[in-house]
Order: sequence, then structure tokens, then C-alpha cells
Amino acid sequence: MADGIPLNPMRKNSKRLPYYYSAGLPSPLLLSSRFSVEDDSSNLDEMPLMMSEEAFENEESDYQTLPRARLAQRRRGLGWLLLGAWKLLCGSCCDFLLRLCRRRKELKARTVWLGCPEKCEEKYSKNIIKNQKYNILTFVPGVLYQQFKFFLNLYFLVVACSQFVPSLKIGYLYTYWAPLGFVLAVTMVREAVDEVRRCRRDKDMNSQLYSKLTVRGQRSSSVSFHSNQRIPADMVFLRTSEKTGACFIRTDQLDGETDWKLKVAVGCTQRLPAVGDLFSIKAFVFAQKPQLDIHSFEGNFTREDSDPQIQESLSIENTLWASTVVASGTVIGVVIYTGKETRSVLNTSSAKNKVGLLDLELNRLTKALFLAQVVLSIVMVALQGFVGPWFRNLFRFVVLFSYIIPISLRVNLDMGKSAYGWMIMKDESIPGTVVRTSTIPEELGRLVYLLTDKTGTLTQNEMVFKRLHLGTVSYGADTMDEIQSHIVRSYGQVTSSSAAGGTTPSGKSQTVGPRVRKSVSSRIHEAVKAIALCHNVTPVYESHGNGETESAEADQDFTDDNRTYQASSPDEVALVRWTESVGLTLVNRDLTSLQLKTPSGQILSFHILQIFPFTSESKRMGIIVREESTGEITFYMKGADVAMASIVQYNDWLEEECGNMAREGLRTLVVAKKSLSEEQYQDFESRYSQAKLSLHDRTLKVAAVVESLEREMELLCLTGVEDQLQADVRPTLELLRNAGIKIWMLTGDKLETATCIAKSSHLVSRSQDIHVFRSVSNRGEAHLELNAFRRKHDCALVISGDSLEVCLRYYEHEFVELACQCPAVVCCRCSPTQKAQIVMLLQQHTANRTCAIGDGGNDVSMIQAADCGIGIEGKEGKQASLAADFSITQFRHVGRLLMVHGRNSYKRSAALGQFVMHRGMIISTMQAVFSSVFYFASVPLYQGFLMVGYATIFTMFPVFSLVLDQDVKPEMALLYPELYKDLTKGRSLSFKTFLIWVLISIYQGGILMYGALLLFESEFVHVVAISFTALILTELLMVALTVRTWHWLMVVAELFSLACYLASLAFLSEYFGGLTVFDVPPDRSYITTWPFLWKVSAITLVSCLPLYIIKYLKRKFSPPSYSKLSS
Repeated sequence: MADGIPLNPMRKNSKRLPYYYSAGLPSPLLLSSRFSVEDDSSNLDEMPLMMSEEAFENEESDYQTLPRARLAQRRRGLGWLLLGAWKLLCGSCCDFLLRLCRRRKELKARTVWLGCPEKCEEKYSKNIIKNQKYNILTFVPGVLYQQFKFFLNLYFLVVACSQFVPSLKIGYLYTYWAPLGFVLAVTMVREAVDEVRRCRRDKDMNSQLYSKLTVRGQRSSSVSFHSNQRIPADMVFLRTSEKTGACFIRTDQLDGETDWKLKVAVGCTQRLPAVGDLFSIKAFVFAQKPQLDIHSFEGNFTREDSDPQIQESLSIENTLWASTVVASGTVIGVVIYTGKETRSVLNTSSAKNKVGLLDLELNRLTKALFLAQVVLSIVMVALQGFVGPWFRNLFRFVVLFSYIIPISLRVNLDMGKSAYGWMIMKDESIPGTVVRTSTIPEELGRLVYLLTDKTGTLTQNEMVFKRLHLGTVSYGADTMDEIQSHIVRSYGQVTSSSAAGGTTPSGKSQTVGPRVRKSVSSRIHEAVKAIALCHNVTPVYESHGNGETESAEADQDFTDDNRTYQASSPDEVALVRWTESVGLTLVNRDLTSLQLKTPSGQILSFHILQIFPFTSESKRMGIIVREESTGEITFYMKGADVAMASIVQYNDWLEEECGNMAREGLRTLVVAKKSLSEEQYQDFESRYSQAKLSLHDRTLKVAAVVESLEREMELLCLTGVEDQLQADVRPTLELLRNAGIKIWMLTGDKLETATCIAKSSHLVSRSQDIHVFRSVSNRGEAHLELNAFRRKHDCALVISGDSLEVCLRYYEHEFVELACQCPAVVCCRCSPTQKAQIVMLLQQHTANRTCAIGDGGNDVSMIQAADCGIGIEGKEGKQASLAADFSITQFRHVGRLLMVHGRNSYKRSAALGQFVMHRGMIISTMQAVFSSVFYFASVPLYQGFLMVGYATIFTMFPVFSLVLDQDVKPEMALLYPELYKDLTKGRSLSFKTFLIWVLISIYQGGILMYGALLLFESEFVHVVAISFTALILTELLMVALTVRTWHWLMVVAELFSLACYLASLAFLSEYFGGLTVFDVPPDRSYITTWPFLWKVSAITLVSCLPLYIIKYLKRKFSPPSYSKLSS
């Protein structure tokens, strides 16, 4: 049907391409072979997607053709030009200058000589760690730039600088420069402290001493390291003190994995008699140019002074990357990359500067206030009739009303965020929680999408062997003793002269079936033996005596209770522990040999010929061993069912049983073997060695040689390993779902396992259906499947990474809009890059906030891309935890972190921000009334310390005490998670609530000023003392009106501020005595008279009492949801 019908190609100038293919995905041209199946355009038109038919009616399907995108383009009019074009222009210029200044030299391959340092012409980068943002010269300019790039601070800088112009001067300079200087001083001190800490950490790391080897009095590139020393540069491993020629390193600071990694020294240099011989030979290392990938390396070691010339291929197992730590022995390596060229630095990406949604909303409100300030100034000048130097008067009014935008807003919010972080870390209900980014705690209360990893996040990453399937018989946890008895009987009947893997007769099975069918006992024997041999696990023993394990001594105490297993995969450790439990124990392993202990205590020795490590591309690992007692060569392999299905011999049970185990939540591995003759192996080794020495397309050539061996392998068994759920995962997910949070699970596991975990963890409720998005590979299939999915309602979606990629390529907008309607989404077989892309897609297509949570290094990109990143300290290391904004120890802590602390942080910041703006608007209203009385003269109402004290000591503590307020108790917030839904709507801080505060400010400012003028008409000279006293009392009462739950510190703050103001009446009598007008001297004693007191009280009562009455009536007849629960 699809023959001869062309696909609708992507436009070459599409703006989507750089976004989706910049993060490491292949370009559309490279993917063309994958999507080679052509689609019938006429059939597509018969089955339109309801989301947007234009996406495939057009000849060129592109997101830019969608109505939503065109609407965004139409919005780019005059407003965008005025508000955004200047920012875009400045940003582009700055980016160009930065790229020009930071232009890096081209990375090239290099040759490093061992015995001839004079031949090393490559210049190394400076090998220092530098995490500092600034130096002595750039600190002040850099900090000032970071502050004044924000509109709020830049606005106050312009206003403060205007006071140096005599014609524009309104009041004392310190009333403008003191608050701005305080903000800058606090910021600079904070930055300086952080910079000093970074400098000290860098200095400690850069001052570490290492043993650098010398040759003929010249310094070489070879360095010696001891156990527990950090490796400072990328190196090739030349030599070790360990007899095995290998050592362990810890890579938790590089890739986040806590398991030790085995590294192998170059064979030629390891065999040299002494260390000094390293420089007596004529040899060099050829290394590829620096790459990002920490899991691959291509290079060659060549020795020219031997006959014949010795050449060895170098791979990742021969490298020692910077930031790793030597775990055992003493090693010597030759430096190949330093400084900015090391893998660790190349993979270090500076996390984006996350800005909270509340900060963006406040920024918009600030711009609205500035616009109102300008309009008010124009009105004042217009009422003057634009007489005289009206432009100068206009600017004076702008300065006069500058308090409408309070500079204390940023200070109060930053201090509040620090307080929220402190409260989170001190919460005993979520111990171990760390706040690493103190700028976005309010984001925890605005989340709509939670994207979570599976392994180690929802599950414990503790693997337990649960199932062994042999095709005709299956063994579970309750029948493992049968396997043990088979193993004991099998090895008990094997004599020392027979093959260790020989078939053990079984009277029950021997008479059943043809001769080619093996008995159950022999099949169990071979399966357990294969599992015990096919892995990368190394047994490690606690130090006793010399601390080393002698591999050649058969009488060693292999039953040491201190034996532990080290491997890069917990699945392999679980398999080896299981073989130990049934009687076949891994007791020793080095680079070339491996030893097993049978139930009778006999030691079986195997020579390791080749190892093919597991990769995410191959999804399998293999090993070729030679049994020393018989000389038999066997190729063992295990891997995912999708990779092994085409490798093993035909069978009719593997696919079905893999699906059954996956539905039980088990991680499956298929185990197979193939016996090789000596001739077959020698032919393979020759081709394999030649492929490994290739400098071009080495990976492809090596893979082709290995695949030639992976044919018609004998299927031995299918294993099932369970990854247990974290504590309280089910109630936590149910809590989040009831709170209106849509949960997406992004995992690299297979579809069946991910679906099972989604069900068992209650990510998908029992009443919901699950739509499994079938595998699609082209546009037509994606079209049909999207139409089928569109007809479903209220069902969870399960999709694989490959199908997701196809859907996003052709129907991005339609797919995302459909997926966002699902209560839960499970994406399986996702790469780290795809995880980050899904986060960015949700951010791009929705106006909602996203949160990503994970525990491994593969989750870092997703965590950094999300609006709020949460890391869990798990078995995969601390990399995700260190890269996250918030770090927790268990997944169940997410519930309290969001429901309680997220709610409180958002509610408190919203109230605090609006109240601080109210504090500025009310005094600006009073100033406008005052100027109107004086014939629209630009004369300040309050001067000097009164303005400084108003924003600080007189009202700061009560206003800031709002960070202790809470509308509902923590227990109530957790009991009724539905309350969280209201937070995502942003009703606590919106233009509606802002307008209410504006009206309150205008009303109170007008009452205070007009009341002062009316009640003190015959004593107008005392207007300052009258109005300012009423203003302070009004602000203190308004704080009490705003508070929903009183805290004892709030009462202390109110009383302390009132006491400070009363004390200032005595110390600042020159301000409160009255105005010197018409040559009438001020009367300082007036503020102590009864008329002053009762009239001030009357004005304050009129300004506040109506608001109290309105609040009471509103709570009585239209109470909010939280107040109903509180009552």
C-alpha cells in the first residue's frame, strides 16, 4: 500500500531541527534509512487527527505550520519589539563577545612518547581545577552586571544616580543610595563568601602532590599514584604493583556509579622487569582527539625498538580518567589529556540559571507598577498645564513616586527563600533533605508534571533473584532448594578425571525423550555454570595480613565471611550471589582467570580468553573461557530478550516467558552458550585482534567480528531478577495523583517491566485502562496509532523511546497534546537525552511547571532541564543528588516536600511580595495626594531617615514574619492533597489579587492623607507627624489582618517595631515636630497631646476597620477551601 508514495519531508530551514537534534540525537538525514517505509498520503487524509489536520495536509510537515506556533508568531508585533527585541539584541551581542573571548583551540589526536620526551610536541592545557566565577579584577564588575541586568535593580540605579543632578534632586542622597547600597553589599558579601569557598576548594585540589617520573633529568608525562589518590588528568594505564596487572578505581565523582571499576595495564609495559625500563624503551601512545564519551576510548600503544614491532590496541579498560580515585595498589600512567580536554571537564555543563514562576510573575507586576508610575507622573505634569520645564518636572515626579516599586522586594523575597530552605532541612519528618538551590522553593508548590526515573527512584535498586526458567520447567523462590540438590548431586558425581561440566545422569529424566534431549539435572547444571561464569563480577576480600588474595593457591580460605562482590551492574551481583546460594561460588577472579568452588569444595579453574562488555547499544555481554581441566573452549552470552532472540536457536517459549516475567515486574536476562573448537577460536582471535588495531571505524569492525560468532547459540535458561519497590511508594504516588499532579515515568527498562512497575506501584490506578502504543517506524504507522490512541479516554499511555522519536518527528504537537491529557505516561527504553527532551517538550507545549526526580548519573540531564530537580541519594551514587535543586533520601519524602513545604513557600512568598508592594504603593498614594494639595509641586512628603526607617526598622520585621504564616496545618495538607490543585492555578498571586492590593493601597493612602488634612486643617504644619504615625500603625495592623496562623515571633516582631517607632519619636524629633512653613517654627511637644493621639487613632481606624469587616464577611459567606478544613 505504501509503495511509491513519498514521505512528507521536514523543511531544510526548519527551526525545530537544531532543538531536537542538538542534544546528541542523529540528524534527520542520518535517520533516513530507519524511516525508509513510505506512507500513503491519500490514506492519511482519510484518517485525520483531530488535533490538527494541517500537520499532514501540508506538503512539508513542521511544527511551525501549526496554528499555535503561527499565533505565537503573530504576537510578535510592536510590543515584542519594545519589550523583547532590545533584550534579544543585547543577548546576541554578549553571546558573540563571549564566544570570541572563549574561542577554544581545535581538539586533535596526539602522540605521546615514553622514552623520548623531547619528541612530545603537543602542548597540554593548564591542568588546574577552576570553579571560580570571578577573579580579583572581574569580581566587582561581574557581580554588578549580574545584579543590574534585572529591571528592578537597574531602575533603582538610574533613580539613585539622578539625585546627583541638582535640578532633579528630591531628598537626601542616602535615602536612595542607602537601600541600594545595602542590597548590593549583601549580594557582594554573599558572592564573596561563595567565591572564597570555591577558591579554597580549588586550591586544596590543585595543591595535591604527585610523584612525577623523570628520565635523563627531564620531566616526563608519566605519573605514579597510590591507593586512595585522586587522578588529576586523563591517562593511559601503563603499570601497576598488583601481580594481576589490573587495579580497581572508584568513579562515583565521574559517572555517579558507586561500584568499583576494573582497569587493565598495557601488557607490554606491565611485563617490563622494573619501572625504570619504561624510559629505556622506544615507545609511544597514540590517542584519539578528546571526546565527550566517558565510556569509550580508541588508541594504540606501539613499541618500535623490538623485533618485530609490538602494537597493542587501547580501549576504555586501559584508561584512568581524571576525578576517579585509585582503590587498590600503586599505578603508573602516562598523561594524554589535561585541563579542559579531560573527560570530566568536557562533560561538565553549567546548569541553567533557574528562575521561579513566582519571580517571573512579580517581575511582570513590577513592570506594571513602573507603567503606572510613569502614567501618574504624566498626569501630574498635565494637571500643571505642561508649563515651564515640564520634562524636568516629569522626571522629578518619576523619582518622587519611585517608592511605588520597593527595592526591599528582592531583599525580602531572597531572605524568605533562605528561610524556607532552612525550614525544609530542619524538618524531622524528611531527614537528610538538602536544599542546594535556594532560589526556587516556591516551585515545589506549583508543579503539574512529575517526571520520575524507575530504577533506584521508585524501586530500591536492590536486586533479588526470583525465577529460573529452562523452557519446560520453571523454578521460583520456593523451589530453589531443588536446584541446590541438583547441583550438589551433579558435582558430587563428577570425578577428578571427568569434565567439570559433564552431564550427570538422572534416572528420572534419562529414559524420557530422544538422546539429544538433555536431562533436567544436566540442563540445571549447565545453566547455573553459565550464570556463574558469564559476568564482570570480582570477589573482594577484607584485608588480612598482606591484604591480597593469591589466585593460584587452591587451599586459600575461600569461605571468608568478609567476601563481597564488586560489579558495575547490581543485576550481575544478584546472579552471582544466587549461584553461591545454590552451591557454585565465585571465589577468585583476575584478568586472565576465574575460579569457582563446587559444593564439595573442589576448585574449578577457567582461563578467560575474551570478554565482550555490556553496552547500551548491544544490550548483551559475553565471555569466552577455556576450562583448564579439559581444555574445552566455550562462548557464554547473556542479554536482553530483544537482543538475544535472533542469536539463540529457534524455540517456541522464550518470547512468551519473557512477557510473563516482565508482567510480574522481573528484569529478564537470556543466557546462551556455544562450544568452540581450537581452530574456530584461533580464527576468531586473529580477526578480532586485527579489528581492534584499526584506527578507523574500530567500533563497527569489532562489532562485526563478534557478531560473526553470535550465531545459532544454544539457549540455556531465562533468569528473572526483582527490583523491589521503595518504601511507601504506593501511598506517595496516590497522594501526588490526588493532588492533581500528572506523573510520567521515564525508564530505560523494557516495556513489559515498566508497565508492571507502573501497575504494582499504583502509578496507574486499578480503575484506569492502559494503552500500549505499539511499535511504529514510519509516518503512516504513527498516524494510525495516534488515531487509535485519540479514541481512548482516561487511560494511561505506555510508549517506547523508538516510537516516541517517530511520533515527535512527524506529529509532535498532536502527540504532546494527547499525552498531556493522560493521567499517567510511561516511556520505556528512554536514553538520558530523550528524558531531557521530554521535559523540554512539556515546558514548550504547556504553561505548567515540571519536576524531574532521579537517582543516577543518567538522570542528571533530565533534572537540570526541569523547572525543579529532585535527586535521591541512591546506590547509583550522588551525581543526581549533587546536580539537583533538592536532595532527598527516599522517594516517599516527595509527598511532604510538595504538599507541605511547597504549599507554605508559595503562599508565604505570594503574601510577602504583595504586601511589600502594598507598602510602596500606599506611601506613593499619599505622596500623590500631598503633591496635589501643593498645586502639583514635586515636593517630597517624607525625607531623610523616615523613608529609610519606613522600609526597614519600622515595618521590616512584621512584614518579614509572614514567612512563618500557614493557612493549613501540615497534617491537614497531607490528609487532603486536593488542596494542592488550587496552588497550580496561581490564584495566590495574580493580576486579580494584585488589583485588590492596589485598590486597598489607594483607599488607605487616600484616607490617611486626606484624613490628616481634614482633621488637622488648622494645624497643617503637623501633617508629617500625623500622617506618618497613622501610616506605621496601619501597616502593623495590615500585617495582623493578613496573618492566618499566629506565631509567637510575629507578636514579638509587631511589638518590637512599634517600640522602635515610639523611641524614634524622641530621637528624630526634628522630623516629627512639624513643617517649617510660612516661617512658623516646628512644635515638637504636639505629638504628646491627646488631640494628636485620638485623631491619629481615628484615621487609622477608618483606614483598617472596613477591611477587617470585609474579610470577616468573606470568610463567613464565601470561605476558602482551607478555612473549611481548619474549622
